[in-house]
Amino acid sequence: MSSTIESAEHKALRTAVAALGQRYGREYLARVAREGGHPDELWADAAKLGYLGVNLPEEYGGGGGGIAELSIVLEELGAAGCPLLMMVVSPAICGTVIARFGTDEQKRTWLPGLADGSRTMAFGITEPDAGSNSHRIITTARRDGDDWVLTGRKVFISGVDIADATLIVGRAEDARTGRLKPCLFIVPRDTPGFGRSVIDMELQAAEKQFELTLDEVRLPSSALVGDEDAGLLQLFAGLNPERIMTAAFAIGMGRYALARAVEYAKTRQVWKEPIGAHQAVAHPLAQSHIELELARLMTQKAAALYDAGDDMGAGEAANMAKYAAGEACVRAVDQSVHTLGGNGLTREYGLGSLITASRVARIAPVSREMILNFVSHQTLGLPKSY
Repeated sequence: MSSTIESAEHKALRTAVAALGQRYGREYLARVAREGGHPDELWADAAKLGYLGVNLPEEYGGGGGGIAELSIVLEELGAAGCPLLMMVVSPAICGTVIARFGTDEQKRTWLPGLADGSRTMAFGITEPDAGSNSHRIITTARRDGDDWVLTGRKVFISGVDIADATLIVGRAEDARTGRLKPCLFIVPRDTPGFGRSVIDMELQAAEKQFELTLDEVRLPSSALVGDEDAGLLQLFAGLNPERIMTAAFAIGMGRYALARAVEYAKTRQVWKEPIGAHQAVAHPLAQSHIELELARLMTQKAAALYDAGDDMGAGEAANMAKYAAGEACVRAVDQSVHTLGGNGLTREYGLGSLITASRVARIAPVSREMILNFVSHQTLGLPKSY
């Protein structure tokens, strides 16, 4: 089956997830965020229906599917106005890395809980002084007998308060070369020396952002995920799904905003015809629809490549998908707010807050400029300036 034409199973999954999303909707998520809570009821229902672990191995309670199926779940919840941001982190990044590279013990410990929603994991890579340059990560891991000791800081880490553990990217010294190499560690939430503080965000979301401190955090050797010499491979095995899921998140948000604007343009009347009859209103909305559909095609391609085991091909496509979806989302939200005029900024219509939220897809987990760098160097073969 071509990845450009969805299978009957994928269409059925979309329909089923959309029905779940409609039962909750944007007002539910907005209320949870206002009250400082978490979307526990939606998370539990999505888990019960098998949607959260759809990409995880069947032997550990998952659905046995891939990122293609998981991205459909996130997109459709987003299109209904209630996306679950922790899906990007817990099953997509952490679940994938553990399923692919974890020890048998790590798989038994974490995957069933990640699949049924009873456990969640956060992911910590970004640092205050590293930004987009992951080579500048200074969180270090040193050997001390059989243990590992982690020291460093992380910033903009989602959902650490509700996560049972955080998958931390640190750097360990390579005994042969003396250079620092990336390694991934599972750090349980209540580990001594593992501190967190909330970052005060303009963004209104149920999932809070945290700065983390790792002050001589002592971990057993079993906390290291996979092979310490394969850290880079393992890291990218998590980052590609993250980009694909961010694209799905953005497409869902763009679809939600566009649907509200189309609904409004069909009924809002200030002259003889509804405003949607005027091309100045209709054409930009049609253009946004086209851009979202194109972004979804690239997202489907990236997911198909990743699920087929083509990490290199998936890396290129995932970056392109995330870029296209971020741009399409920002434009769709902007045009939707503009279509509603003053109403687009009222709480009643729920679009104004998406202006801030839609920017996330351009910024995280990698900026559009860094994606353009990737494409110019890796795809086009242009020289680097850095």
